[in-house]
Amino acid sequence: MCSAPAPSAPSAAPLPWPVVLDTGRLVLRPVERGDVPAVTRLWTDPEVRRHLGGPVAQSVVRIRQGRCVGARGVFAVARADDGVLAGLVTMGWDARRAETEVSYQFLPEHWGHGYAREAVTVAVDWARGTSPTVIAVTQEANTRSRRLLEAIGMAHVESFVEWDAHQVLYRTTG
Repeated sequence: MCSAPAPSAPSAAPLPWPVVLDTGRLVLRPVERGDVPAVTRLWTDPEVRRHLGGPVAQSVVRIRQGRCVGARGVFAVARADDGVLAGLVTMGWDARRAETEVSYQFLPEHWGHGYAREAVTVAVDWARGTSPTVIAVTQEANTRSRRLLEAIGMAHVESFVEWDAHQVLYRTTG
């Protein structure tokens, strides 16, 4: 998704935007026009989308392309050394649970380098500056994502079925 609304519930402070987060290896920043081709690959790559409902339809991709540049809460994750876009981390508002939610997706050529863990960690830490908790939802079958969430200190708190698949909800602890 490329239009994550900021928290708007009375109990949540809005996350500041725009923001740039730097880990040394990665820079998390708002999506820029030059990122759109790589972001489009994230939405249409069958491997990236395996646990996200499959590739996004072209009609939806065209709409998202027009909305993703500078979208509130949507971080382009770029390698600091060469600026190559590795993925997206999105901080949005889950109105059903009244909590800030993190989601993420990375291009396959950037898997296995620790980029997702590093980027999600810094984004969650940033969000916790104004949100008491952060949640994440992933498919039960997505073992890589589940390991990442557990590695950064999130706890599995709920399982349910949605979108015809078993899902798990994680929440920050402490």
